[in-house]
Amino acid sequence: MVEFTLPANSKIKKGKLYPKPEGARNPRGFKIYRWDPDSGQNPRTDTYELDLDRCGPMILDALIKIKNEIDPTLTFRRSCREGICGSCAMNIDGTNTLACTKPIGDVKGKVKIYPLPHMPVIKDLVPDMTHFFAQYASIKPWLQTNTPPPPDGERLQSREERARLDGLYECILCACCSTSCPSYWWNADRYLGPAILLQAYRWISDSRDETAGERLDQLEDPFRLYRCHTIMNCTKTCPKDLNPGKAIAEIKKLMVTRR
Repeated sequence: MVEFTLPANSKIKKGKLYPKPEGARNPRGFKIYRWDPDSGQNPRTDTYELDLDRCGPMILDALIKIKNEIDPTLTFRRSCREGICGSCAMNIDGTNTLACTKPIGDVKGKVKIYPLPHMPVIKDLVPDMTHFFAQYASIKPWLQTNTPPPPDGERLQSREERARLDGLYECILCACCSTSCPSYWWNADRYLGPAILLQAYRWISDSRDETAGERLDQLEDPFRLYRCHTIMNCTKTCPKDLNPGKAIAEIKKLMVTRR
């Protein structure tokens, strides 16, 4: 029988319990992943008991309350609180989503919060997004043209041409989809993943862009594109209700058509 040994300091241990406040009428437990690289200790899960009658309705409200009133060492990213910036992406109750748009009431029992899976962790709930954004930069996510712009105005689109970008431009690069994809877990060094491929298709579909051929050439690779096996975790978990799986399929169709 094959035996596997986990790397040193990788096993998650049970952490501290912060009991519910006195007089709490609506208590709820939050089990949160904690890891400080400077401590030299194993990661742990701390449990915080909150009174929901004294807390906002979203998971992010609970995290902010914990940091402000109970444990200032808790580390996480957040910014807009409106599901626009993607900063507070994390794994909540087993699903990748945004803490700012995930209601506490949608979770039954204790709320379990972990960082996005299969990414290096900087501290606590903060993943290292360096590689993800380097992949984003590699697709050249800006308008590329070979002809000069009109001298008297902008590069215009018809309503139909603009409509082709619906369901693509709304992506906020939270990485929820990519970090839910098994193909990306095992091949992130070469496979671009659903978020980046959806962004690539956004520019391929833009009628104002004149480099669709070059963009497709860049994606023509056994790993960069074709490592997708249409598992569709990406579409299921997207907090913006987008369909990265469909975008990847459309790129594959274009690859066939151009041949």
